[in-house]
Amino acid sequence: MSVLAALSLHNFRCYDQAALDDLGLGLIVLHGPNGAGKTNILEAISLLAPGRGLRGAKVFECQKKDSVQGWAVAAQLQTPYGLIPIGIGADLSTNKRVIHIKGLPVRTQTELAEYVSCVWLTPQMDRLFLDGAVERRKFLDRLIFAFDPSHAGRMTRYENAMRQRARLLQEGQMDAAWLKALEMQMTQAGVAISAARIDFVERLQNACLQAPDAPFPRALLAVSGSIENLLARMPALEVEHLFAFQLEESRARDAVTGGAASGPHKTDLLVMYAAKKQGADQCSTGEQKALLIGLILAHARLIGAERGAPPILLLDEIAAHLDANRRAALYEILLDLGAQVWLTGTDESFFSAIEHEARFFSIDSGSIKVLNASPRSRAHI
Repeated sequence: MSVLAALSLHNFRCYDQAALDDLGLGLIVLHGPNGAGKTNILEAISLLAPGRGLRGAKVFECQKKDSVQGWAVAAQLQTPYGLIPIGIGADLSTNKRVIHIKGLPVRTQTELAEYVSCVWLTPQMDRLFLDGAVERRKFLDRLIFAFDPSHAGRMTRYENAMRQRARLLQEGQMDAAWLKALEMQMTQAGVAISAARIDFVERLQNACLQAPDAPFPRALLAVSGSIENLLARMPALEVEHLFAFQLEESRARDAVTGGAASGPHKTDLLVMYAAKKQGADQCSTGEQKALLIGLILAHARLIGAERGAPPILLLDEIAAHLDANRRAALYEILLDLGAQVWLTGTDESFFSAIEHEARFFSIDSGSIKVLNASPRSRAHI
């Protein structure tokens, strides 16, 4: 995998033009007041990986107001094979994203996964264990995307087939052959999605159990869903047949409600505080935050072990709700990961423990100021 050596933004969110250079492995701190543009930089980085980034934004939503030229994010990636330029941007005439790798256009986002793997944690995710299954399912799938880029293709095939089936049913077009073909696509892709989730959660669980139980507690993980539950009891081929039967039987109901009555689009990720044997939704706010951080760290270690290098970590305002001891412990863990880690915060004092080991940038009203020379980080040695 690769890390960012340089990053530039053009007409992106609050930035006309901005650049960050002399980057590399280790900790990179962006600090400044609320609304200064710190999270916008993290979002720009997240868009270098497949998907819609950490905000889930549509293409036009990233455009700087009153700008007549489409936004663009360009990066120099440091890879084992040297520097590789990569860029993404908006074509305002089509409202679509344009992607270039090594100066050449590419057709699909999935090609980005060969070069960039990102995982992020934002304040909006603090309610992950209290919100509905949809958010936890999206969180799980994002973790899998970073680990197994082909998961995105499975999800796309399933969702496209389910959307086409729903349209046919709602329009009253009960063409049996057409519906059967779409349902076959759903069953094959759906069972593959559920199998990938089960396999990944088992791997992530092992990574969680291998970590110390402090300062971030171990989690017990499980996936719960109709297809996942069937896969625990029977071979995948039998599950495909049963899922196909369920889809055929639910056509009348699905014509009214939309979607499908069952399938991997209803899966939930179950998380428990291991030491307390208590569901994450029943834990305190501080415990939930610690569990979430522990999951992100376990995921980074898992990717590092399986793929040879950890992902780029984007940690937005992560230090704000941690005490000084837990902050210091987190920084030690992050340095030991050997990853490129981006941290944001409004209070520079939150990062005093790493003032000599991190690269610092001050962000204010869409401008970027370098605050220190290259740090003496263990990740640079």
